[in-house]
Amino acid sequence: MEEKTLKKNIIFEGKVLSLRVDEVELSNGHICTREVVEQAGGVCIAPINDSNELTLVKQYRYPVSSITLELPAGKLEGENPDPLQQAKRELLEETGIIGKDYFSLGSFYTSQAVSTDKLYLFGCRVEKIVKPMPDEDEILEVYNIPIVKALNMVLSGEIMDAKTQIAILKLHYKMQDTQNNFF
Repeated sequence: MEEKTLKKNIIFEGKVLSLRVDEVELSNGHICTREVVEQAGGVCIAPINDSNELTLVKQYRYPVSSITLELPAGKLEGENPDPLQQAKRELLEETGIIGKDYFSLGSFYTSQAVSTDKLYLFGCRVEKIVKPMPDEDEILEVYNIPIVKALNMVLSGEIMDAKTQIAILKLHYKMQDTQNNFF
C-alpha cells in the first residue's frame, strides 16, 4: 500500500502554503501524480470560564466570503514549534485570555488526501483576561457562549468551522465522560 515518491515538483510557495505535484509509484507498479498542499499545521483552543462558557471569535474568512464563529486558533510558526505554547500565544493574541489547567483534545489532519495540515486541539480554564493583541490582518469580535449552546450551534450547522466543531464535540464528550469534573 505504500507509495514511493519518484519526483517532487514545487508549483507554488506562499506565506501560508505551498503546492507541489509529485510523481509516485504505487505498490502495484503504476506511476501516477499526487497534488500536495503543504501547510505548517495549526492549533485550536477551547477556553472555558467559571460560568462554563466557551470563548469564541467572529471573523471574516475571505476564501468562503463569510463571517465565521470559531474557537481561537492559528498556524504553527517557527522551527519545531510546541503546539501547546502556540495555542497559548493564539489565545492571548485573539482574546486576551491567560489560561490555566490546559489539556489536550487530540489532533487531526484537516484533509489528508491533499494536505499535510495537522491541527492540535486544546482546552483550558480561563484564569485572567488582559487586552487582546490580534495580528494586524485580523479583525475579531470575542463572544462567550454557554457550552451547551455552542454544542447546539455545531449540531444545527450554525458553527461551520471544522476545527471548532471537532473541539466542541470532543470537549462535550470529555465533560460527559468525566461527569463535569475533569479539571
